[in-house]
Amino acid sequence: MNFVAVFKNMYCFFLSEGSDCIKANAQSCGECIQVAEKCGWCTDTDFLKQGESKSARCDELQSLITKGCTKAKIENPRGSTFINKNKAVTNRKKDMAEKLKADQITQIQPQKLTLNLRSGEAQTFKLKFKRAEDYPIDLYYLMDLSFSMKDDLENVKNLGTDLMREMKEVTSDFKIGFGSFVEKTVMPYISTTPARLLNPCTSTNNDTCTSPFSYKNVLKLTENGEEFNSLVSKQQISGNLDSPEGGFDAIMQVAVCGNAIGWRNVTRLLVFSTDAGFHFAGDGKLGGIVLPNDGKCHLENNMYTMSHYYDYPSIAHLVQKLSDNNIQTIFAVTEEFQPVYKELKNLIPKSAVGTLSSNSSNVIKLIIDSYNSLSSEVILENGKLPEGVSITYKSICKNGWVGTGENGRKCLNISIGDEVSFEIAIKSEKCPPQGKSETITIKPLGFTENVEICMCASQMAPYSLYSGRIGRLCECSTDEVRTDDLDANCRKDNGTDICSNNGDCVCGTCECKKRENPEERYSGKFCECDNFNCDRSSNKLCGGHGRCECRVCICDANYTGSACDCSLDTSTCLAANKQICNGRGTCECGVCKCTNPKFQGPTCEICPTCPGVCAEHKDCVQCRAFETGEKKDTCERDCSYFNLIRVKDRDKLPQPADQSYPLSHCKERDANDCWFYYTYAVRNHTESEVYVVDTLECPAGPDIIPIVAGVVVGIVLIGLALLLIWKLLMIIHDRREFAKFEKEKMNAKWDTGVNPIYKSAVTTVFNPKYEGK
Repeated sequence: MNFVAVFKNMYCFFLSEGSDCIKANAQSCGECIQVAEKCGWCTDTDFLKQGESKSARCDELQSLITKGCTKAKIENPRGSTFINKNKAVTNRKKDMAEKLKADQITQIQPQKLTLNLRSGEAQTFKLKFKRAEDYPIDLYYLMDLSFSMKDDLENVKNLGTDLMREMKEVTSDFKIGFGSFVEKTVMPYISTTPARLLNPCTSTNNDTCTSPFSYKNVLKLTENGEEFNSLVSKQQISGNLDSPEGGFDAIMQVAVCGNAIGWRNVTRLLVFSTDAGFHFAGDGKLGGIVLPNDGKCHLENNMYTMSHYYDYPSIAHLVQKLSDNNIQTIFAVTEEFQPVYKELKNLIPKSAVGTLSSNSSNVIKLIIDSYNSLSSEVILENGKLPEGVSITYKSICKNGWVGTGENGRKCLNISIGDEVSFEIAIKSEKCPPQGKSETITIKPLGFTENVEICMCASQMAPYSLYSGRIGRLCECSTDEVRTDDLDANCRKDNGTDICSNNGDCVCGTCECKKRENPEERYSGKFCECDNFNCDRSSNKLCGGHGRCECRVCICDANYTGSACDCSLDTSTCLAANKQICNGRGTCECGVCKCTNPKFQGPTCEICPTCPGVCAEHKDCVQCRAFETGEKKDTCERDCSYFNLIRVKDRDKLPQPADQSYPLSHCKERDANDCWFYYTYAVRNHTESEVYVVDTLECPAGPDIIPIVAGVVVGIVLIGLALLLIWKLLMIIHDRREFAKFEKEKMNAKWDTGVNPIYKSAVTTVFNPKYEGK
C-alpha cells in the first residue's frame, strides 16, 4: 500500500473540508472569485468526479491543482491599477518672472485613477504631495461687533494694508475680505424695544451703536488693502443681551455663500475673532426658533435674512460645510475663552486657535502664526465609501518618519517646497450590484485639489478596466470624449459636487438617482432640483396649497409665501362695516395686521382706549350744528369731513332698519347741560353723513320761592330738633345726678337729725350736792 498517497489524499480531504471557498457553495465563476482572494474556479469539464457538486470547482488554488485541475484552466483574476491623469507637482520659486494662476499649480499627484479590484485583494498606489511656493491665499476676517469688542475694532481698522504688507512675504497673490456678526435679532438675545433696536448701547456711557444684526458681509474678497481699511473704518459697534454670540450663523453663511464672499479655488482662510462663547444648535429654542439650519446661503444685500427663521447650525454641520468648501478656520479669541475654542478645534479638522490680546493689537502676528501652523500639516480625508470598501493609509514624511493607522493620514512640520508621499490601499470585500459604479475622492483637508478614483463594474470582477474606455460604467470611448471634460460637464460650478451628489455622470451627462418613493424625484441638468425639499407648513409640503419645483414652492392661485401658507383670501378680514380690517389695518395671509396700535381684535374693531363713535364726533357736530363747543374756532379746518343734515325733531332721525349701512344714534350734553341728538353713518364705505336735531333739549330753570321757603323751613326744623335733643339730654343728666345724691345720703353714718358741729349757747351745771330734796 502506498502510504504517502493515502496521507496526501487525507490531507487534501481535510483541507477542502475546512476551506472557506468550499463552504461558500459558489455555483459560478463570478460567485467564486468574490468569496475571497485565495479562491479560484476550475473550468476543466472533466474535473468533477461522479456525485460531486458544482461548487467543488471553487476552492483554494493549491487544492484545485492537487485535485487535478491545471493552472491553465483555473480562473484566478487579479486586480490592477490604471492611472488616468498624472500631472507632475509644480516646481517653481516665488521670485520667478512667470506667475501661474491657481488652476495651473499642482500640489497632488496623481489626479485620477481607475482600479480593478478583486474581492478581498487590496490595490495599493502612491500619492505624492508637495507644498507649492507662492500659492494664492484668500483670507476672510469675520469679527464680533458686540460692544465688548469696541477697542478691538479700532485696531482692525488698519488691518488691510498692514496684513497685505506682511503676507507679501508668503504669497504675491493675496485677497482679503471682512464680515461682522452680533446675534439673532429676536428676544431674548437682543432687546426689542424700539429705542434699543435703534441704539442698543443707550445705557452705556452715552455711546452710539448701530442696530443689532446677525451677519453682514461688509467687503467681498479684494486685493485692495486701502478699500478694506476704508470700509472697516466706517463700521460701528453694536450690542446684545447675552454673552454667547451668534457666530455660528455667520460662519455657515461665509462657508456656503461662495459667490457673495468671492472665494477662489485657492487656500481659503477664515479668521473668526471674538471675546465670547457661541450659541449652537438647540439654543434657538430660547427665541422660539426650532427649524434646523438648512446650510444654504440666505444673503440679501449682503445681510443674513433668516436668523429669525432657522436655528443655529450644529458643530457637525459646520464641520461638513467647512470641509466641503475647503475652508481652514483660525479662531482668534481672548485668553478667557481659550479652553472653549481649543475643544472646538479638536472637533473641526484643519483649524487653529490663537490668543487675541484684549484690544486685538496682535492680530497680524496671530494670523501669520496660525497660517504657518495650518499649512505645515497635511491630513488626507476621503469621501463616503461604498459598502464593503475600506481604505488604509501609510505616510512617508520628512526625515523618513513613517505613520500608520490614523497617523498614516497625516504629515506634520512640512515646509514650503517639501514633498511627502502616502501609500494608499483600497480593498473591497464584496461586489456592488451589477451595473452600478462608484467613485471615491481623496483630498488633503483645506486644499481644493483631490484624487478621483474611478471603479467600474463588470461581470468577472467587482471593478474592471476596459482598454480604451472611460466613465464610471466604462461606457464611453476615449475617441468620443476627452477624459478631463467628463466630470467638468457634470458640475454646475467649480468646487461643487458631481451631479450635485444626486446622480451619476455618464459620458459627461448627469443621470439622476431614483428615490424609493416614486413620487419623489431629482431633476435638472446637474440633478440640482428635486420636488420634495421645499418648505413645509402644518407638516405638509408647500402647505398642501402648491407644488414643489426645484426646491421652490409654486403656490395655487389664492396662496403665496415660501411654504404657500399665506392665504390671499380677504373675506376673513372683513369687519362688521364691510371694510377690510375696519379700515384700521392690512390683511396679510387672511389675518388683520392693525396699523393703528389703539385698535386690536381679528378685524381691528376693538379699541379699549377709544371714546366711541359718539364721543369721537361730538365736538365737530356741536360746532357745525350750533357753533359752540371746544372746536368752534377750528371747525372749518377740523370738521369738514362729513355732510351735515338738519332735522326738526328726533322722530325725523334715520333708523337702522331703514338703512343698508351701519348707523349710530348719539345723545350728548354740551357745556350748558343741554342735550343734542344726532346720528353718524358712513355711506358706501367712504362718505360720512350726520343727521342732527337742530334744537337743543335744555332743562327748565329752577322755581326760587319754593326753594327759599324749603330752605328756611328746613333750618327752623333743624334748630327745633337740636333744642329738643339738648333739653332731653339735660333732663337725663339731672336725673342721673339726683339719683347719685340719694344713694350717697342713704349710705351716711351720722344722725341726720342733729348737726354734729352745732353747739348750744346755754350751759347747764348740775350741783353734785343737790339731792333733789
